[in-house]
Amino acid sequence: MCLVNTPMFLRTKNIPKLSWSSKSPTNFKPELETLLYLCLGLILFGFGEGLLIVAGIGASPWNVLHEGVAVSLNLSVGTIAFLVSFLVLLLWYFLDQKIGMGTIINFIIIAIMIDVTIYYFDKPSEFFLQMFMVIAGILIIAFGTSMYLIANLGPGPRDGLMTGLQKKTDAPIALVRACIEIIVVIAGWSLGGTVGIGTLFFALGIGPSVAASLYLFSSKKIT
Repeated sequence: MCLVNTPMFLRTKNIPKLSWSSKSPTNFKPELETLLYLCLGLILFGFGEGLLIVAGIGASPWNVLHEGVAVSLNLSVGTIAFLVSFLVLLLWYFLDQKIGMGTIINFIIIAIMIDVTIYYFDKPSEFFLQMFMVIAGILIIAFGTSMYLIANLGPGPRDGLMTGLQKKTDAPIALVRACIEIIVVIAGWSLGGTVGIGTLFFALGIGPSVAASLYLFSSKKIT
């Protein structure tokens, strides 16, 4: 009965394969169209992450960590995002994960876009504008995530960490993701990262938003 009443987009389980999807995540000679969709998706992802930070009422879990480390080391959030991504990528060696072209492009573009967004956007003075920025950021991240996943050119460093740990531990993917994000939020908050209602909205909204974006693509409303 619950499944009957569940919206179709929330039943999405698979990442759709479209005309511009790579046949293999380890494809290092993708079609130009595939590469363009990948890059556009990552640009949107980084832009959305930057909006959450600029809003100032709570970043996404990993960016709480990036922000906290950035405050401690007096470096930009984008620089820390790049360095953390590289360190996480080193852990892949112990998790038997395979690096794809998208894996490398992922943390380069996202790190740059976070810093660009923070530079050009100012924190809104009114709370409802901050909330609007958070919600817009979540939706943009979800749409960008769908594009990057459908391109199928390799997971990002953090996604690979999640799936690698799941394979090693045989724990449910939801539990693995929750544990990782709780750890990075606590670490980031202890270092001065911003945790707030935006973090909560992200945690509750990113899953359904990504599912809705994937459903939109799979229904061929966007091709």
